[in-house]
Amino acid sequence: MIIWVNGAFGAGKTQTAHELQRRIPHSYIYDPENAGYFIRKNIPASMAKSDFQDHKVWRETNYSMIKYIHDEYDGTLIIPMTIVDPQYFDDIVGRLRRDGVVIHHFALCATRETLLKRLRSRGENDRSWAAQQIDRCIDGLSLPVFERHLQTDAMTISDVVEAIAAVLDITLMPDQHGKLRKQYDKIMTQIRHIRFFQ
Repeated sequence: MIIWVNGAFGAGKTQTAHELQRRIPHSYIYDPENAGYFIRKNIPASMAKSDFQDHKVWRETNYSMIKYIHDEYDGTLIIPMTIVDPQYFDDIVGRLRRDGVVIHHFALCATRETLLKRLRSRGENDRSWAAQQIDRCIDGLSLPVFERHLQTDAMTISDVVEAIAAVLDITLMPDQHGKLRKQYDKIMTQIRHIRFFQ
């Protein structure tokens, strides 16, 4: 099974993915962003693009990696990644689906105000790159190709995870983490995903 968690920056993709991994036995998180950082470090500066998704090789690499893992791994693959361009989405997800790969896609949606509040909570201001992408992401994700939509403004990460599990009819491991442990987990996930050099 592949679960793709999409959404604007600040929507909670990474936190949701890690909570899904914690509560779904034999699951693995694949991060397509890593291919982007590899590409940036290994091409001439004159070839660089402001968004690594604009590199066709980024889309080809992620298609190939996801297909490879899907074919060789018998667990649940969880992919947290923002993609709001329908063509780019088709280059990876559409192509995989045409190959017969089943991908359960969820777009975590929230209002602009909620997204800004969440970005501020992780130390980003309203002029950050992520904040500047909010309108583009909201508009893009509203398209039918990005269904299934989850409106997360009033949802906790646990709520989102349980909603995804309900749609997929999968049984999650019991949530035995209290409020303090959940906060600790959230902070540690944020720290592990800070990109100092992008």
